[in-house]
Amino acid sequence: MLNIYITSGNKKDGKTFLTAGIAATMQSLGYSTSVYKPIQTAGIEINGFTQSPDLTFVKSIDPYINTHFSYVFKSKSEPLIASEAENEIINIESINKEYLKILHSHDCTLLDGDSGLLSPIATATQSVDIIKRLQIPILFVVTPREDSINDTLLSIYAAQAKGIEIRGVVINNIKEDCSKELLTSITRVVEEYSNTKILGLIPYLGEKFLPEELITAILNGVDIESVFKVKIEKLDFS
Repeated sequence: MLNIYITSGNKKDGKTFLTAGIAATMQSLGYSTSVYKPIQTAGIEINGFTQSPDLTFVKSIDPYINTHFSYVFKSKSEPLIASEAENEIINIESINKEYLKILHSHDCTLLDGDSGLLSPIATATQSVDIIKRLQIPILFVVTPREDSINDTLLSIYAAQAKGIEIRGVVINNIKEDCSKELLTSITRVVEEYSNTKILGLIPYLGEKFLPEELITAILNGVDIESVFKVKIEKLDFS
């Protein structure tokens, strides 16, 4: 089954960027693809309706990707705080029902996480509990920084403690001045200390880029077959 939950240890690691890139890539390969964002904070009000800026970004990359969300909040706070402030309780069962409906109507389904795995979303419930309930594997994304190793390992350990399948890690937003020593260190330590593979390296594409440039970066830089743990015949260009 072509489904994955994309998350990270830091809000600015590029979860939605990677989600949009993989979704557009799968769509370009002929798979009907959907992006589901269970919870969106920092929503934007347009014409009296609060909309998801992350799903708007996905649509900007490929307008034919189906997008869905269950909860959207204006607040930039953690989901629990945002939901309490706006008087709308987050219900995992509602998310599960929506996910199953989407899952069975598309070839490929990607879930875009809004916050870290340990972020509280309801009473005695954290984001990691949603993933456990949905029984969906995880793909981590990380931007190379000096604190990336600590953030990534903590998130991986949290997922492992819940028995969640981790497909791997993608290192994103690699700028030209990023040191090879930092990239090597992140790769070596993450793989050695968590038994989790680095499945991709994506270069920095700049503030403005074409959708096809992102798709090319995904095809050239990410092991898509390992992300979905399946042989994808449409990737065989020989």
